[in-house]
Amino acid sequence: MSVLNRTSRRPARALAAVAAAVTCLGLLTACGEDSTAAKDKPAAEADASAGFPVSLANAWGKTQVKKKPVKVATVSDGDTAIALALGNVPVITPDVEDGAKIPEYKQRAIDKLGAGKLKTYDDADGTAYEAIAAEAPDVILGMNTWEMDADYAKLQPIAPVVTFTDKAHADTLTWQDRLKTAAKALGLSAKAEEVIAANEKATADAAAAHPEFKGKTYTYTVVHPEQISFMSYAAQDPGVFEKLGFTKTDKAKNYAPDKNAVSLENLDQLDADVLLVTYPFGDRGVISATELESNKLFQSLNAVKTKHFTVIPSDNSLSSAIAYPDPLSAPWVVEQLTPLLAKAAAGQ
Repeated sequence: MSVLNRTSRRPARALAAVAAAVTCLGLLTACGEDSTAAKDKPAAEADASAGFPVSLANAWGKTQVKKKPVKVATVSDGDTAIALALGNVPVITPDVEDGAKIPEYKQRAIDKLGAGKLKTYDDADGTAYEAIAAEAPDVILGMNTWEMDADYAKLQPIAPVVTFTDKAHADTLTWQDRLKTAAKALGLSAKAEEVIAANEKATADAAAAHPEFKGKTYTYTVVHPEQISFMSYAAQDPGVFEKLGFTKTDKAKNYAPDKNAVSLENLDQLDADVLLVTYPFGDRGVISATELESNKLFQSLNAVKTKHFTVIPSDNSLSSAIAYPDPLSAPWVVEQLTPLLAKAAAGQ
């Protein structure tokens, strides 16, 4: 996975319309169906429930989804992204923005689905079980949370919980794998493959448009509150930078997920054909942008001297989206990142 943190959202009139339509299919007399509609009903229901029931193993037991879900609740922002990417407006989500502006890529999806303002619960004290239960969801998505060990026993009585098969997967699953598991539970596997293909095409198109990226080494470093972190370490899964054509430096082998701190005395470890730094914690970082970039050793780096250095902005959620890719943010990251990388690669 990668570097920062998440959670998020609400239903829409469109969802209410879908729910009403499903109810109508089940209650012939209440919806005033004629005999022709009644004859079509078994086929319509068969289409809606094709592939169900679904049984999914998870780290705490087994999830049984008896019929195609309509009402979906989420317990993290990444899970909200999965639901939205699959075209489902959650009935309730955690309020991760907490009054702040919704990231552009997320707002695009909400607008596309005509969802208006998502219904949220206050997640300051963790998952709000009662608020979720009040929405009577058909399933609860928990593919992108670090809290499932504590949450599962309380969520499972509310609705089937769709989550990972191994507790270690909270950190290690790719967004594609998370999406596919959730999509299976929602009966939307074909849609998931479409989303993945579209994201892959966006990245491939950007790489093809910038052949100058191919083979250039890069270092991606994040200024955390406790340390300067070497995030493009050898064991890091190939992320967006490598999919765009860049490669890790030979220094990447010196770092690992649990060994990625770079001291001020060793800033030379950051040098590469292209150096990328981000300050997602602002003033809470272990060193300010001004202090780091005025450091003499930092200024002596070849990437800095030749202007093959750029700062990845955090105020527009780009650094967070790089750290925690999901099916909504992935193509937006490519869109936002490519021009920055092109300038850095050109030394502008």
